[in-house]
Amino acid sequence: MLVSPPPPARMRDIVDPPSPACACGRLRRATRALTQLYDDAMAPVGLRVTQFSLLRTLARDGPLRISELAERQLLDRTALSRNLDPLVDHGYIEIIRGDDARTREVAITRNGKSTLKRAEPCWTRAQKAVAKRLGAEKLDALITTLAELESLHPSNRASPRMLRATERDNIHVQVTRECP
Repeated sequence: MLVSPPPPARMRDIVDPPSPACACGRLRRATRALTQLYDDAMAPVGLRVTQFSLLRTLARDGPLRISELAERQLLDRTALSRNLDPLVDHGYIEIIRGDDARTREVAITRNGKSTLKRAEPCWTRAQKAVAKRLGAEKLDALITTLAELESLHPSNRASPRMLRATERDNIHVQVTRECP
């Protein structure tokens, strides 16, 4: 009995094997889609979800130093500044002098608290729409996964200076192997 050889593989598959989807690219696209859903829900109040998040953090935690607020939001100071400027312009927050002349703090104003209160039902509607689409179990899993991904932020890892030389070399080798 003759056994036929397997069909020839496509040359592209031999030279360039298929790779899995890029986690970062997929997450960035998903983030843009989800952000648009929340921004659309917040439009009647005139807030973007990023601004809502900042107001919510300030309402919950009180005045924060700018660097501390940036750290909590996982934003660099430039990105934070771009998000704070419209909130200052609308009178939702104020930037006040900190404990010493070198620090500045961000505080929510009475107007900001009022706007946040009006925005919360909009946020809740968006949150319910996401929960309905994904289901409670998937949403819980997503939130857990996102928390794990947030832990990848450099502020949550030891700095390269703190790693022993062998650990740095191992990380470099691993990244080099995994990234083209």
